[in-house]
Amino acid sequence: MTALTLSTAAAPGLRADAIVIGVAKGPKGPVVAPGAEAVDQAYDGRLAGVLETLGASGAEGEVTKLPAPAGFKAPLVLAVGLGAEPEKDASFDAEALRRASGVAARTLTGSKKAAFALPLTDAGDIGAVAEGVVLGAYSFDAYKESAKDAKARNGKAPLAEAALLGGKPRDAAHKAALARAVAVGEELNRARDLINMPPNDLDPDAFAALAQTAAKEHGIKVQVLDEKALAKGGYGGILGVGSGSSSAPRLVKLSYTSGTADKHLAFVGKGITYDSGGISLKPAGHNETMKCDMSGAAAVFAAVVAAARLGLDVNVTGWLALAENMPSGSATRPGDVLRMYSGKTVEVLNTDAEGRLVLADALWAASQEKPDAIVDVATLTGAMMLALGSRTFGVMANDEAFRTAVFEAAEEVGEPAWPMPLPEHLRKGMDSSVADIANMGERMGGGLVAGLFLREFVGEGITWAHLDIAGPAFNEGGPFGYTPKGGTGTAVRTLVRLAELTAAGELG
Repeated sequence: MTALTLSTAAAPGLRADAIVIGVAKGPKGPVVAPGAEAVDQAYDGRLAGVLETLGASGAEGEVTKLPAPAGFKAPLVLAVGLGAEPEKDASFDAEALRRASGVAARTLTGSKKAAFALPLTDAGDIGAVAEGVVLGAYSFDAYKESAKDAKARNGKAPLAEAALLGGKPRDAAHKAALARAVAVGEELNRARDLINMPPNDLDPDAFAALAQTAAKEHGIKVQVLDEKALAKGGYGGILGVGSGSSSAPRLVKLSYTSGTADKHLAFVGKGITYDSGGISLKPAGHNETMKCDMSGAAAVFAAVVAAARLGLDVNVTGWLALAENMPSGSATRPGDVLRMYSGKTVEVLNTDAEGRLVLADALWAASQEKPDAIVDVATLTGAMMLALGSRTFGVMANDEAFRTAVFEAAEEVGEPAWPMPLPEHLRKGMDSSVADIANMGERMGGGLVAGLFLREFVGEGITWAHLDIAGPAFNEGGPFGYTPKGGTGTAVRTLVRLAELTAAGELG
């Protein structure tokens, strides 16, 4: 992990590999952002013109390198675009700073130290820049032979250290913002590691073991139900999905308890460690990245650990519904009927609609504890990707005010989301002639149908929201901002923010 420090040092005298500054897109060309005054002065106040000559415009994500001026101990100035210049007396928003620092950290891969001279007007800005650095510097190289040998890496190790210039090491608010950013960023990166792990190394049992190790480290209670306990308890959904695999399913319960809290949140994550589609086999071209189908469980796991690390005054329970969906002679078939943990029966019309089956059992289990709210997270439907694209997740809920609160929390932390409805007329499409409900309904609006299915397994009177993260959970394109290629850790920050708001008495 990149080490972060707060520094009041002046940019010219700081020993580093690079000085990172911000550049905004102004109405007449690039504008040097606050925080880089010393650098601009060393260029005789002409830094904006120099950058424009080099082709810089200040557009978001743009990177321009130039030699540091005489007298600087760092050899390089790295100018990163912040996007549009704010209106007069306004400051850059947190997401612009987060993305810019992420781009800079990723660009400086292989560097030992960088000084970030970005606009820092308050503790919130420090948190945004720090979070962007931690997330932008992320890399997953555990399976690369070169990672074992520093020389073989050819300078490709992540940025080792980042100093945030303008941050006050003795200021309580600044230190708290930095500590929060590091905790949340490191746990989000933990989720990314899990998502990126190959499925031959991360089956349900291995995932459960990793959860047990982290729980012990952070004072979190953990309970793991294996296949025998699941059978005894009647968890027909999880067992049905996992029946075709030689790797047995698991249900993991993580409980973070605050000594004084009277509020309780439950997070439920879909954890399909590999999804072949089962008997309803996915076609070629649709299964190569299906190791990411446990992204919801990874997000829930990381969020519970982050809540514990931050010592939030709220009780948080995480439920990880873990199974591998494989085709075999013992696999669930289209037409089979499963009896769920709730007692309801489900006719399985498509075994590739498996996520809702494991979530249904976990949602009912979470409901038995009567939490103040339940939020489930899942890479659930391709339909949601068609609706919202690859960077935005959908938010559904049984309470409009709670749906709005979840959406606003996601927007606040920089995770694009959009409120989605649960149209009652779509429920009829899941009527079954042989069971209480079918796991498929109308093809059109499939993401909403899935949400309606899940709602059937939420306890009466419990506030609930469903996050369908199928689009943004795994980035198959090139990296952007602080988002790498591969697992993204989407929804971790939203869940943590919901826990913070609940602890502060601002939610529910």
